[in-house]
Amino acid sequence: MMTPYRLHYAPDNASLVIRLVLDEMSQPYETVLVDRSQNAQDSAAYRALNPNGLIPVLETPHGPIFETAAILLWLSDSHGQLAPASNSPDRAAFLKWLFFASNTLHADLRILFYAEKYIDPKQAEPLRAGIRPRLRTHLKNLDAVAAQTPDWLNADRPSVLTYYIACMMRWMALYPSNADRSWYQLADTPYLQRILTQLEMRPATRTAIAAEGLGATPFTSPIYANPPEGSAI
Repeated sequence: MMTPYRLHYAPDNASLVIRLVLDEMSQPYETVLVDRSQNAQDSAAYRALNPNGLIPVLETPHGPIFETAAILLWLSDSHGQLAPASNSPDRAAFLKWLFFASNTLHADLRILFYAEKYIDPKQAEPLRAGIRPRLRTHLKNLDAVAAQTPDWLNADRPSVLTYYIACMMRWMALYPSNADRSWYQLADTPYLQRILTQLEMRPATRTAIAAEGLGATPFTSPIYANPPEGSAI
């Protein structure tokens, strides 16, 4: 690699979170498109990096890393940025909400987006209807945390968690494209809304907008990605 990192990405996939964080950290990196329209995530070459065939993968000098939260935590610890230090009194609270975002919120979002992979396709819409109240509760709980303005979840400074939550809230407003999305209203979470508004003004977000065709307000009023290369679906 010509840079320390190589990000295997698809536009508007979970790799977006990693792109934002790398740019926020001012870390140089290369990108490799994983063209989902060609099922490139199932290729032998990609499966050698991530046997699960999921995006993203971040190649590092220490080998490839997959799982979004694992990459975020590794980057924050490696560079001492965008997260409380291991000896900080805030570390425990940050970690529990980071893993909540990954293990609970993101996992439930996958059920919403890909219900047909979890249940008979005929029951996909009832499953989605059942998962939406859970997602609303997750957002309500995160908004209550944001109301307390901890250093790692407030509008004045980003963390890896704020970027992660912002991307997931973007996806809630957009996907699945052929299903009811009226359940999600950004105004229901005013403290998170303020965070998303502030993130949209940051240079890292503007770079991601140009790279992946995300539109001017990718978090607060998102549109479907119009990437200059590759496929998001």
